[in-house]
Amino acid sequence: MAAPDQIFVITMQLGGDGLRVAIKDSIDIAGYATRLGCACFADAQPAARHARVVAALLDKGCRLIGKTTMHELAYGVTGINRWSGTPVNPRAPDRVPGGSSSGSAVAVAAGLVDFSVGTDTGGSIRIPATCCGVFGLKPTYGRIGRAGVHPAASTLDCVGPFACNLELIERAMELLDDSFHSEAAPAGGTLGWLTVAADPDINAAACRLLADADLTTKPVSLPSFERAFNAGLCIIGAENWAAFGHLTSNPLLGADVRARLIPARDITHDQVAAAEGVRQRFGNEVDEALERVDALALPTMPEVPLTLREADDARRALRTTTCVRPFNLSGHPALTIPMTLPSGLPAGLQLVGRKGEDAALCALARRIVENPLAA
Repeated sequence: MAAPDQIFVITMQLGGDGLRVAIKDSIDIAGYATRLGCACFADAQPAARHARVVAALLDKGCRLIGKTTMHELAYGVTGINRWSGTPVNPRAPDRVPGGSSSGSAVAVAAGLVDFSVGTDTGGSIRIPATCCGVFGLKPTYGRIGRAGVHPAASTLDCVGPFACNLELIERAMELLDDSFHSEAAPAGGTLGWLTVAADPDINAAACRLLADADLTTKPVSLPSFERAFNAGLCIIGAENWAAFGHLTSNPLLGADVRARLIPARDITHDQVAAAEGVRQRFGNEVDEALERVDALALPTMPEVPLTLREADDARRALRTTTCVRPFNLSGHPALTIPMTLPSGLPAGLQLVGRKGEDAALCALARRIVENPLAA
């Protein structure tokens, strides 16, 4: 199991005596430096004020126990960080914890907190949650304020919670967002199954999970799904170049992040405009599909978590985000439910709901997790 010093870049005892919470090190906590897992910010000054989400948690009596390590600059999906440290995945110690919110997922999986807070720009909550066998929610884009979250400007990034069960996901959302109110699990429902290229064992486990929940499923099609993946890469590249491009000349920047940032410099305004067109079309496709079903269902990751040895394969790491990244582009809420495969390795079932209906999505998920296949 990961030791605390592999998970937290700094520990603290801040706030009341309520639920124990860990905060990703891309989110400001007053009096503590925000370093984004990057040696370039080793000498950063302490934040002058709390991020909006931190203030909300403290106002409601939560106890902050630490800032969690992360993939550098939140620009990677393996969670490997050779400067701030790579937390050990409690579910599969020889495999990546997932990124970029690696420490936030591991802190929950290791039982060190009641819930943790991360960010998700291209799967950075859902990927580590799946790798570590916990629940993770990317809320509707814009639902939870990002003031005090880095990078400051993003049209993709969402703040959201990790927890070991749905009740704590919902409790975390109530604490983070006063407009969130938990709902009763529905008596039934219809899910739209989106066929994607995924490991047969993962597809089979997801289908069994839905069948055991006695939910109706029917196939859905999102014609722009693959284009949405590429459009999301274009936009995250352009926005991260704007935020962090100046660091590419700094020798302290990690090699893997530099290798992603430098090509982003060449993304043109026309390419971004085309990606925005895909955003609109794909968002409409998801909205139209959700008029016919209660939620969409698909694997969270197309394969099991990479081994630590495989993590240097940048293309393979990128493929792990094929099922999640499109829904950052569209802005719909997306929740990953942990599953355990026959091999014992973790996997995830992803549910995608209507914009603004995050509570209904969690309620539907609660019906699903009552059967024993959910890990």
